[in-house]
This record gives sequence, C-alpha cells and structure tokens, in this order.
Amino acid sequence: MKTEPEIMDNITELLLRIIDYTERRRDILTRNIFDYRQENYCPRDLPEAEFALRMTEAVSEHVRSDRLLFCDSEHIQFHHGGGFDIQPIADSQAKNLLNNNVHDYLKLQIQKLSENLMNNRIAAELLRHQQSRHSEYPCAKLEKN
Repeated sequence: MKTEPEIMDNITELLLRIIDYTERRRDILTRNIFDYRQENYCPRDLPEAEFALRMTEAVSEHVRSDRLLFCDSEHIQFHHGGGFDIQPIADSQAKNLLNNNVHDYLKLQIQKLSENLMNNRIAAELLRHQQSRHSEYPCAKLEKN
C-alpha cells in the first residue's frame, strides 16, 4: 500500500512502515515456499524482533515527545521521507525443518505467511481508520462555522 498523505502524522507514518515491512516479508516467505527445492537452499526471513523493537521504541518516543524517532539497527536502516532498508537474515529454524521434515517446513512457512497477512490487514485497517478521522475533522470544523 503506497498511500501517503501530503501532511503525514506520526501514527500514519508508523502504520505505513509496518505495512511496507509486512509486504516485504510476504515476498520473502513466498520465495521460501517456491524455492525450497533448489540445491542448498537457505530459507530467509526479515528480523521480526529487531523490527518490532524499533517500532516499539518509535511509539515510546511518540508518547514522550509527540514525535517519531526511528533508530537504525544491525539489519535496518531508516531514511528521511519514510523509507527504510532491511536485510533478510537466514532462518536457521526453517533450515533445520527443511533438512529434516519438508512437510513441517512448509507448514511453518504458511503459518508465518498467515500471521504476516493478519499483521498487514490490521495495520491497513488502522491506517484507513486514521485517514478517515483526518478527513472527517476538517468537514466538521466547516459545518460549525
């Protein structure tokens, strides 16, 4: 989802980054399902805990100072204007499953995809709600005048 309002508030910016993250993660998890038969394939994932920690710290800063502050980490680099780079990491749990039980490996990838889809839908719905709130308030002010 590439919706960016002209004036972006903190919560909108945070939700857009979460949506971007879940879309990137979906692509990587999907590759894990399609490419697992390749010789010496190593499943990858995005660093979930690292991303979640960065988002939690940004929300804490928002609560403290009414601003977002995104801090880089080992695998994540944030850019001005809302973008960020994130490097996939090897998924050792999935690699072990792939080597020992392909059925369980595929179940794990599908489970991760389902969880990721749910996170994406929640963030997208919160974003729609946030944007509708912003579009309702200016109209309400005009009606009062």
